[in-house]
Order: sequence, then C-alpha cells, then structure tokens
Amino acid sequence: MPAIKVHLFTITCGPVEGQLSRVFILHADDWYRYPLDTAPSGSLVCMTSPLPDPEKRRLAYRLIILFGIVAMFGDIVYEGGRSVSGPFLFTLGASAFMVAFVAGLGEFLGYAIRIATGYLADRSRQYWAFMIAGYLMIGAIPLLVLAGSWEIAALLLIAERIGKAVRSPAKDAMLSHVTSAVGRGWGFGLHEALDQIGAIAGPLLFVLALAAGGSYRGGFALLAVPFAILILVLIIAWRSMPDPAGFEGMAGQVTVRPGGEPGRKQLWLYGMFTALTMAGFIVFPLLAFHFKAFSIIPDADIPAFYAIAMAVDAIVALLTGKAYDRYGITILVIMPLLGMLIPLIAFSHSYTAALAGSVLWGASMGMQEAILRAAVADFTPPGGRGFAYGIFNTIYGGAWFAGSIVIGALYTVNVLYAAGFMVLLQCAAVPVLLEVVREQRRERTGAVA
Repeated sequence: MPAIKVHLFTITCGPVEGQLSRVFILHADDWYRYPLDTAPSGSLVCMTSPLPDPEKRRLAYRLIILFGIVAMFGDIVYEGGRSVSGPFLFTLGASAFMVAFVAGLGEFLGYAIRIATGYLADRSRQYWAFMIAGYLMIGAIPLLVLAGSWEIAALLLIAERIGKAVRSPAKDAMLSHVTSAVGRGWGFGLHEALDQIGAIAGPLLFVLALAAGGSYRGGFALLAVPFAILILVLIIAWRSMPDPAGFEGMAGQVTVRPGGEPGRKQLWLYGMFTALTMAGFIVFPLLAFHFKAFSIIPDADIPAFYAIAMAVDAIVALLTGKAYDRYGITILVIMPLLGMLIPLIAFSHSYTAALAGSVLWGASMGMQEAILRAAVADFTPPGGRGFAYGIFNTIYGGAWFAGSIVIGALYTVNVLYAAGFMVLLQCAAVPVLLEVVREQRRERTGAVA
C-alpha cells in the first residue's frame, strides 16, 4: 500500500475497485478492528496515525511513570493494610459475613461515589485537586494501629476506599489522555505494573513484621513512612505536568465512529459484562479468611500470598495491555475463564491449591486494572471521560459489592454454594462479551458499506 505523509499524519489507503463511494478514516489504534479486507467494492479505507513525536512520547512516559510511582507508594500503604484486613478483623471478633460485608461495602463505596466525583472533576476541571485529596485519605490505614474494635477498624478501612473514589476518576481521566500517545492498553498496563511494585512491598512489610514476632499493629505503624513519601512524590508529579489533558489534543487523532447509538450500545453491553464478571469475583479478604479459618497456610504466608498475587497482577497487566492494543476487547474473554477457576481451586484445603488460587486471582486483577479501564477511554470522548469512568466504576463496584454479600452469605452456609454462584455468573458474562464483539463487527460493516 502507498504511504503518503501529510503534516502530522501518515495516511495508508487500500486499493479501490470500481467507483469511489465512501471514504472511511480510522485512527491507528482502531486499525486492527477494521481490517482492510472487509471493505466492500467501491470503498476507500484510510488509516491515520500521528507521525512519531519523540518529545511527546518522552513526556507521556515521564508522566505515566510519575503516576506509577505515586500509585506505588499508595499501594505500599493500602495494599499492605488490605492484605491482612481479613485476619485482622477476625482477631478483633468479626465473623466471616462481616469480613465479606466490610470488604464489599468498602469496594462498593470506593466505586459508587466515583459517579459524583467524576462528574465534579469534569465540571470543575480540577483533576489534580481530586487526586491529591483522595491520596491524603490513604492516611486512614496507618491509623489502624489505634483501632480497638473491629467496628473502628472497619470504618477506617472504608474511609480509605472512599479516598480512592475521590481520586480515581480524575486520575484515570488524566491517564487516558497521556496514554493516547503510547497506546492505551500498554500505558495503563505500564502504570499498573509500577503500581504493583508497591502492592508487593506493602504485604511484605507484614511478612517481615509477623515473621519477626511482631503484630498487625506494628505493621500498620510502619506504613506511616511510605504514606509521607507518597505525598511528596504526588506534589512533584503535579508540578511536573499540571494539565495532562493537553496530550490528547497534541496527538492529532482523527477518529470517525459511524453514529452514536452503536457505540452507546456497546458501552452498555460492556457495562453488563463488567457487572456479571465482577459479581462473581471473590474479594481477597474472604480468600484469606478461608485460609486462616481452616488453617490451610500459616499466618505469615497470607500476606506473602497476596504479594505473589500482586506480582502476577503486574506481569499480566503488561502482557494483556499490549495484547489489547493489538487484538482489541476480545482478549477480555480470559477474565471470566479465570473467574470460574478461582473458587474451584482456592476453596480446597490444600496449600498448593491456595497458592494457585491466589495466582489466578492476581491474574484476573491485572486484566481488570489494565484492560477494563483502558477500554472505557476507547468507548468515550475526551471531554466527559471523568464522568464516564465514574459511571463505569459505579457498575464495577456495585456488582462487586452485591456479589461479595451473596458470596459471603453462601460461604457461611456451604462453601460449595459460594463456588457454584461464582461459576454461574462467570458463565453468564461470556455471551455478553461476545455480543460486544459482534456489535463492533456490525459497526465496522456498516461503516464501510
């Protein structure tokens, strides 16, 4: 195919048979979704992509890495706390149902409130203010050292999740702008991989504290140090790039989607898929509760297993993020398959099965953090992306909360009931995702017709 360089774009055009009837312009990120051989006779299909801009890419990678470092220290704090939240609540007298309820409620509020914070971030354009305020609320985790009852501990854990609701839509919106310069799947995957360095280090603090004969409270006290560092790094990131939204304008992207309704239908189907697969996805505190309640693994190994899950999360985020940029949303079919395997393996009483279940749990989390978030940006325009992330995350968190309540209740009756519920929902999610893929193909066919 001939390539013609025009200003900021490289335009690649396919052969035309017969009389020209339509010109269809695609951004490079969408090219794999609209292969040239699907174009009917009489159509001209063109691909546009920005010419390489080393400076723009360098700035993009700089900000992605800074965001990743901030998230890394944040994860040292809150993932370290979450890795032992189930056993810690258990030692304070909480039941299995209350452990699942607190974890699920925290996740629900951490996502449901995002619909408001995302909307306010878009309206005010004060993305950095929301991000900084949300990260300050991570300070609730070190305060767990003062918790004298499971109720107080639960409130602090929930407060930290609310902080994530405050910062996440603004952060994801800014990140979606920046990653447009390097590939959204890869950009979100790289951010997630850096994020998981902290997710590994945090639980390891508790491994060292417990192995040395310390207590959960001693581990929480140690988390005050990375909390102070994350605030410092966050200020540096803010001073480095006060307006990340400019990246998407710099990219010079040209994207033509044929009509608003097909894309909207895909987005709602995508939300339905997310709701089903998350409602059937277990929270790690309940897994950790299962490991401790049946004495499957030593206490010191529980945060170690969580750290292993976070390492798998990082690797899978990079691999599947790159795969998403190449193959599209079809790659998400792996998520419900993992969701089916987790309860079947992790709910056994074997040490090896517990480890394997934790690894699968981490792999699923990696896909959620990289691809689920990246796809939302590809479905929505730049101007309302904070609100779009808020809506999406409300669906995500609401489904996870509702599912956690049901799973926790079923677990108290019989572990097999809980496992069966999770497998059933994951099976239901697969045809919904396939319908999203079919809708994309119909859109493609209509676009080039």
